[in-house]
Amino acid sequence: MNSLIEPVIFVIQTLGSLYLIAVLLRFVLQLSKADFYNPISQFIVRITKPLLMPLRRFIPGYGGIDFASLVLALLVQLALMSIILLISSAAFPDLLRFVGWAVICVAALFLRIYFFALLISVILSWVAPGSRAPGAMLIQQICEPALAPIRRIIPALGGLDLSPIFAFIAIHLLTTYVLLPAAIAMGMYQSMTIAL
Repeated sequence: MNSLIEPVIFVIQTLGSLYLIAVLLRFVLQLSKADFYNPISQFIVRITKPLLMPLRRFIPGYGGIDFASLVLALLVQLALMSIILLISSAAFPDLLRFVGWAVICVAALFLRIYFFALLISVILSWVAPGSRAPGAMLIQQICEPALAPIRRIIPALGGLDLSPIFAFIAIHLLTTYVLLPAAIAMGMYQSMTIAL
């Protein structure tokens, strides 16, 4: 039975995580004030709108932060974990711990999104500097607000931008020394997320 359950859980986790990534990208797009007319942005808006619009009636944004997207991300993660626990016949934790798991999973995936966005941005800066492709422009718009504060503290060295290195270090520290210990302390199952 386990040999059949594991592939099913993998598929559900993958599909659920892909939609969760789309929801978090919707949050990041607004947070970074990215171009919503970009074709990729339009696709993200289109696939997240059906679930996001009802929440926006009750959860308004504030200060450029799309709280409805964050709530939707938590709800999607809670639903995904519930399905995985039901399929695997694992015990449900208490409500507070369950919500804590969801917060950890969403935060880990948020950091993973920025990790890969920064990685792609660094690669593009070498192989296709100044690219006007929709994907390249969107990644630059997402990464810039995160890198700008670092650049104000640590200037470029001989024309070499060091800010991505320190951003990678920050992501690693948060993931390894904050989120991972929190997940272990709360007894979170490894199958709950692909981001840790």
